[in-house]
Amino acid sequence: MEPKVHRRVQRYGWDKAVDSYDRYFLPLISHCSERAIAMLALEPGERVLDVATGTGVGAFMLADGVGPSGEVVATDISEKMVEAVRAEAERRGVLNMRYERADAEELAFPDGSFDALACVLGLMYPADPPQAIEQMYRVLRPGGRAAAAVWGRRDRCGWNSIFPITDARVNSDVCPLFFALGAPGALRYAFEKAGFAVEDEQRIDKSVDFANENDMIAAMFTGGPVALAYSRFEPQVRDEVHAEFIESVSDYRRDDGYDIPGEFVFILGRK
Repeated sequence: MEPKVHRRVQRYGWDKAVDSYDRYFLPLISHCSERAIAMLALEPGERVLDVATGTGVGAFMLADGVGPSGEVVATDISEKMVEAVRAEAERRGVLNMRYERADAEELAFPDGSFDALACVLGLMYPADPPQAIEQMYRVLRPGGRAAAAVWGRRDRCGWNSIFPITDARVNSDVCPLFFALGAPGALRYAFEKAGFAVEDEQRIDKSVDFANENDMIAAMFTGGPVALAYSRFEPQVRDEVHAEFIESVSDYRRDDGYDIPGEFVFILGRK
């Protein structure tokens, strides 16, 4: 897929996914955000960038970490994700955050703008992940640190069948190389190539749990990276992909729900 097309698919795909993403993936997002943000060891008064903020789960944790004297800038390629964070911040009365739609590969901030940066489950999606990491490095001040989390190895993430199932019904790859940074050493290599000194790296097993089949289908098809393609499927095609995916994860069924294994890689780099 051409990079320009890839970015457009990601932008409008996540616009489609905003409601289901927050509803069905909240426990997983919270777990990954907590671990990544703990690695940053935030201090009051720091200025922090949240790249690919999604619905802002991590951004609100960052805002708590830097306190009222600090600032968090929450960014995402999806305008609707950014709007959701803004609305939730207003509802909570959070005053130390601002919000911008931004492509991770083209962060429109001056060099050395931030003390710290987080990107939780966002680096799988840019057309050029190494360029996004280079941008993260650029916008940090010397001594600043970045924490990121990505999916691990494809064969350790039980939901991986959704991508070939979806791709078989569209004209181009919907989800190319989404597991690339999860390969052993890949995330560290990308961070070090961008200039970071890697201070910590962790590989964690964490299941993705769903209470029932309907929740799983909603999460996987309307709340994730295939949402745009799925939104264009006819009802018969949707029924087909549902049935194929359910069969592909049948080993992970637990009573009425599903316990799908996953692997996640966390990294901390310092400029």
